Amino acid sequence: MTIKIEEITPNIGAEVKGIDLANLDEQTFSEIEVAFAKHHVLVFRDQDLSRAQHQDFGRRFGDIHIHPSKRNGLGKQGDEELFIIDIQPDAKQANGEAWHADVTCEEIPPLASLLYVSKIPENGGGDTMFTNMCEAYNELSPAMKDFLLDKTAFHDGEIDLANYGIRLKVGQSYPKASHPVIVKHPVTGQAILYVNKSFTSHIEQLKKWESDAVLNGLYDFIERNLRTQCRVKWTTNTLVIWDNRSVQHQASRDYVGYARYGERVSIVPTEKPIAYSQQCPK
Repeated sequence: MTIKIEEITPNIGAEVKGIDLANLDEQTFSEIEVAFAKHHVLVFRDQDLSRAQHQDFGRRFGDIHIHPSKRNGLGKQGDEELFIIDIQPDAKQANGEAWHADVTCEEIPPLASLLYVSKIPENGGGDTMFTNMCEAYNELSPAMKDFLLDKTAFHDGEIDLANYGIRLKVGQSYPKASHPVIVKHPVTGQAILYVNKSFTSHIEQLKKWESDAVLNGLYDFIERNLRTQCRVKWTTNTLVIWDNRSVQHQASRDYVGYARYGERVSIVPTEKPIAYSQQCPK
């Protein structure tokens, strides 16, 4: 069968219509892979998936990532392949309220995340925003591209833990890693701006004040640049997959007093992020 694609915006996001993710043939999955590389974020609505079917769909993209909180005895345990998003009406905080890519503090961060939401807030809130970091790179000036091209940034998982009021105990650890500021997409070859507020600590070749100035400027640009963004409104039993290499996302917490529940599967790539080594186009 040929899948039906409806773009959300010209630069990022698409809804995929008329397929059942629990029953995919190889041709249909190949079309999904092509659409994923092009649109970065794919939305599949009205999917009646068991937990095992959700995981099986994820495995078609690669091995399932085990979140460092599961590996290091932090938070709720349960099925180690699932990251649970269970926001109660009286919760003081929700997951992912700042722009970020998932666990870039890993030496090999996930290539994709697949979130299946089975309960949405009754007030209609809880949308997720996504932004295309290939397009963000493209909008930088030639001088800024050249400046960032040979830089590396340190990503520290404890920054994200601190955002949730979590401190490591004696004997506990959490990932830290250095990645190029500009990485190359392994499928499309596109350049990607690869820093985010939740995990990036500093640019390693700069003094702290210099690094803070550059990163804060980039974060402000990422947050305010509507040209690179799309917004997904969740409906019950919707699955969204996003390219964690080229996309950042932010969850909207506009549903205080209401509950939201979803389960996320993330996929491990075969290699760590590599630098975009080509000279920036002028």
